[in-house]
Amino acid sequence: MKIYVGHSREFDYVKELYLPLRNSKLNSLAEIIFPHEKGGSLFNSKEDLKSVDFMIAEVSYPSTGLGIEIGYASIYKIPIIVVYQSGLKVSDSTKSLGAHIIEYSNSNELIEQIKFIVSDKQK
Repeated sequence: MKIYVGHSREFDYVKELYLPLRNSKLNSLAEIIFPHEKGGSLFNSKEDLKSVDFMIAEVSYPSTGLGIEIGYASIYKIPIIVVYQSGLKVSDSTKSLGAHIIEYSNSNELIEQIKFIVSDKQK
């Protein structure tokens, strides 16, 4: 199973998103693609998204690039897991694109909810 993680660059995504996911059991259950994991090297999300089983879209902070990636995933009929931090306002139109919506308070809660969704697909 492959999971693509899209997000804004307007928060500490390495500390708040990449590290918790990499250090979780989810990392052993799936190949997780983090587009900015290799620093500033270029990546092609349009092509990467063609071969994934899920896209996680962290939408707590607006991002044009993330919106484009969500559009690609939608066109490719990739299930989108829309996630956002509790207390932040996310538009209903953004939420409507998700096959699953997760509002989370901390990384442990986020990971548990994602594992539940991903595990359900593997059954």
